[in-house]
Amino acid sequence: MSKPYNNRLTFATLPRTERGKPLVLSADPKGKTFLYTNGNSVIIRDLAKPEIADVYTEHSCPVLVAKYSPSGFYISSADKSGKIRIWDTVNAEHILKNEYQPISGPIYDIAWSADSQRIVCVGEGREKFGHVFLADTGTSNGDITGQSRPANTCDFKQSRPFRIITGSEDNTVAVYEGPPFKFKTTKTEHSRYVQSVRYSPDGVFWVSAGFDGKIYLYDGKDSDLISEFIDVKGNAHGGGVYAVAWSGDGKKLLSASGDKTCKLWDVETRKAITTFEMGQTIDDQQLGCLWSGDFMLSVSLSGYINYLDPLSPSKPSRILKGHNKPITKMCVSDEGKTIVTGGSDGRVVEWTVANGDTKSYDGEGHGSQINGLASVASNRSVASVGLDDSLRFANQDTAIYSSSIAPLKLKAQPKGVHHEGGLTAVATLESVLLVKNGSTLQEEKVNYEPSCVSISKDLQTLAVGDAGQDKSVHIYEINGGDSMTMKKKIMLTGQVTDVAYSPDGKFLVASDGNRKVTLFKVDNDYEKANPREWGFHTARVNCVGWSPDSNFVATGGLDCSVIVWSVQQPEKHLIIKTAHTQSQITGIKWLDANTVVSCGQDGNVKVWDINWQN
Repeated sequence: MSKPYNNRLTFATLPRTERGKPLVLSADPKGKTFLYTNGNSVIIRDLAKPEIADVYTEHSCPVLVAKYSPSGFYISSADKSGKIRIWDTVNAEHILKNEYQPISGPIYDIAWSADSQRIVCVGEGREKFGHVFLADTGTSNGDITGQSRPANTCDFKQSRPFRIITGSEDNTVAVYEGPPFKFKTTKTEHSRYVQSVRYSPDGVFWVSAGFDGKIYLYDGKDSDLISEFIDVKGNAHGGGVYAVAWSGDGKKLLSASGDKTCKLWDVETRKAITTFEMGQTIDDQQLGCLWSGDFMLSVSLSGYINYLDPLSPSKPSRILKGHNKPITKMCVSDEGKTIVTGGSDGRVVEWTVANGDTKSYDGEGHGSQINGLASVASNRSVASVGLDDSLRFANQDTAIYSSSIAPLKLKAQPKGVHHEGGLTAVATLESVLLVKNGSTLQEEKVNYEPSCVSISKDLQTLAVGDAGQDKSVHIYEINGGDSMTMKKKIMLTGQVTDVAYSPDGKFLVASDGNRKVTLFKVDNDYEKANPREWGFHTARVNCVGWSPDSNFVATGGLDCSVIVWSVQQPEKHLIIKTAHTQSQITGIKWLDANTVVSCGQDGNVKVWDINWQN
């Protein structure tokens, strides 16, 4: 018997970035996937097909770094509390091998020895800034001492004799010999924080990069200074260097800088071969980079992942856009071929389902949390409302917020938006509006607390959910937008979180804070379609979505689960437990009769194949 559902695609959250903090990326030894972190998650993405992603969510606090072992069989990930988890890459469940607490504070970088037996970690511990231990037992294999401030970066020499290097906020690089590893010497060339230290793959050289814009090259065995990489005004970069990455043959080096550039260096001459200009805004600062096989990647402060091409340095060959903050709302367009999501930071992103391509909407956007999104099929645009108390329209073809339709300033905070047949409905904390071509047709002041809104397919009625003490759905007659008359009030068991008319107009579904989903027959004066509400969520239901054929309803909740309900067989349902692990579901839609898409506070968008068992 086939599984009733399958997570076909995960459009993963981007790396969580912080200005002034380096971002560490890691690639698997075979060059197929790469790693980064966001919140409590480690994201594993395919380099060639980044729409294929896996998310590891077993840490109990934010993860700061993750690295593949040289064998490729394990990943070690370290978090803000100083815990390191070592887990396998072979099984889909990522079985935990070991968990250790080497230091008592945030871990910023980790590195494996070539035999995958030892791990060094550095960070901001209370007693010490780093530790070396055996991966199998956790037994200490040396001390990381000799630096007076937290350490940002470390690396393990991948050839004998083994060495460890660590870069610190005291502007030094410390060198250790072993095993067991003991402090050998300190390198003091940098005048600002050292942000990245990396050995060449063959161990012949190592480099250090710092906030002073400088990159130094050292001998791999004796750690003697060989030379400095210089390109501008006596420095490698015009801003702090956050990361460096070696080519596989050790002959070239990639660097990422706060001066909004990445540079490709020839190691023999220490000269820059190529400069990648990444943009002009603060968000274009480059915080991390990775070189794996033919792939050269960098990460911007915006979280965008850039695929760099030396043959075309003026523009990345591909940019992975998306969210690195929680997703708050979602809609679909182009008959399910396109997904549009809005985030808590005001970013609106469009996803092409077929190939995972992304674009971020530019122009005069909300700049604050998105509270509602709706597709306007007639002119391929998206209506959005946000915490800036405005209704705006973005053109999907240009991915720019419209200049032809001026933003509509709302008198109160909007809580939901819906579009149907040329008519846009907006629910705010004080009123319900009907809008056409950017102008208000009707505005009805209300004495309850609207939370969501839906227009019927025939444009005759409007349903508005109440998130206040009233716990009801208000039904209005709107006659295509010509009027707005309160017709009926339907009581629910909890505060209303979402409402939606079915595509065929026969049903209205509502979800509430009391874990219930209720189906109403429109033609029977909104009497309940089922004797009992659907009640298999274990916490508040956040969102509802209809299948195009009106036969199924999908819901997402605070319990991290997605449930699919059958209109024809109301006693049957399908539960996708922990659809978004450790993250509530904030949006749910259908792409076609057999495909559901969900988004969550974790910043991920997941596409599910549904195989309903009759």
